Amino acid sequence: MNTPPWLGFILLASGLTSVPSVEMVTVRPKEIDDVLVNSGMGFTTFQRFNGDHLNQGLEWTEGFPIEYQPFTGSLTNQDHPLTSIAYFRVYWKFMEPEPGAYRWEMLDKALATAQARGQTLMLRIAPYGTGADNDVPAWYRALIAGQGMEKNLPVEKWRVHPENPLYLQRFGGLIRNLGARYDGHPNLELVDVSIVGAWGEGAGEQELTDATREALLDCYLDNFHITPLVLQLQDPKATHYALSKRAVGWRVDCLGDLGGFSKTWSHMNDYYPQTLVQTGMKDAWQRAPVTMEACWVMQFWKNQGWDIDHIIDESLKWHISSFNGKSSPVPAEWWPQVNRWLKKMGYRLVLRKFTYPALVRPQEKLTFTSWWENKGVAPCYRKFTLALRLRNEQRTETLATNADITSWLPGDNVFDSAVSVPAGLVPGEYELAIALLDPQSNLPKVKLAIQGRAEDGWYRLGILKVAPQ
Repeated sequence: MNTPPWLGFILLASGLTSVPSVEMVTVRPKEIDDVLVNSGMGFTTFQRFNGDHLNQGLEWTEGFPIEYQPFTGSLTNQDHPLTSIAYFRVYWKFMEPEPGAYRWEMLDKALATAQARGQTLMLRIAPYGTGADNDVPAWYRALIAGQGMEKNLPVEKWRVHPENPLYLQRFGGLIRNLGARYDGHPNLELVDVSIVGAWGEGAGEQELTDATREALLDCYLDNFHITPLVLQLQDPKATHYALSKRAVGWRVDCLGDLGGFSKTWSHMNDYYPQTLVQTGMKDAWQRAPVTMEACWVMQFWKNQGWDIDHIIDESLKWHISSFNGKSSPVPAEWWPQVNRWLKKMGYRLVLRKFTYPALVRPQEKLTFTSWWENKGVAPCYRKFTLALRLRNEQRTETLATNADITSWLPGDNVFDSAVSVPAGLVPGEYELAIALLDPQSNLPKVKLAIQGRAEDGWYRLGILKVAPQ
């Protein structure tokens, strides 16, 4: 006599019958305390790459074409952390020496060199600096000569008037073409939005008409849909407008200042905390990166007697992912603090628990649960592929999951899912491993803060048995 389906449900619910169970394997990896160099986070080099000599003393260079150093084959940065990001800042005049003659080869070389040194490229094209050698292009200066708009400029750090329609047409044209060529380039880490002011730092942005501000911002917002953008933490009108169109991050140029400009005012205590709220960017870090640059260099901070722990803790509170120390040495006495910083900056993923069935069959689902902790202060902003690997002496299969690790904010994250076991797997034992893969190369890209990393970048979880189909 067959049992009616409804009776079977009652018996199962009451515990009077049972269904076959599959043994589950539970893995609890051991956490490590190492400094990890991972994509999109940590210190950056500036106008240099891993393996190059640093700037000496309290000086640095910026805005001019990179002077490439002979490469010795070593990626070590003496007195400076190894980095995953190279930051290149260049003035408009060098990118467009003649109207419409864009020097893309300059950026192509920088992108290729960064990749060869284990880095991605962070980029800002600034309209001008403060001297004759970093003015707007000579052809643009000649184009606007005699118009009268450049006399008595309302902002000290403007070299030309941004309300001139030619500025939007010409400088904006460079940015629009930049986006058309490089948006989504796998080795372009982010673009640092620059529309006005000396060094492209946004001085006087709030003085622009709404129409001009929005049109200049649109040169970036409408042409970079994949590559992250970061805006200066300065003008609320600019940040609110940008956020209305897409997720953007933010950057500041004077991290560390605790009174270098005034005895009663500092960027760290009187500008950044308040402006972060006023610009509406307090929670922007959840979807786009935060990057900061040293005011002067770290040795200057030390010479001033500034509190490095306070500087670090404030930056972590603001969810910093990357820091530009201007390729200058880290003061020797501050390495313990810097290593503490590097262990919190950006993301730091710890796999706490992983469960999977001890036995599967081809063409079935390999179900699993995973508990992760992000012990950093930000998510990873790149969509690396969380994958499992089955391997024995005869066969290797990589099984991609649909995890979106960009949503893994600091704290606990759970990802439970299943992948399909390929057909035709020969019965036997397979090593099960896990990794975060670069979608371009399909190779492991992210180091986890756990033991068990093999030379190929995969983390072994255990043995999985494949039964006959």
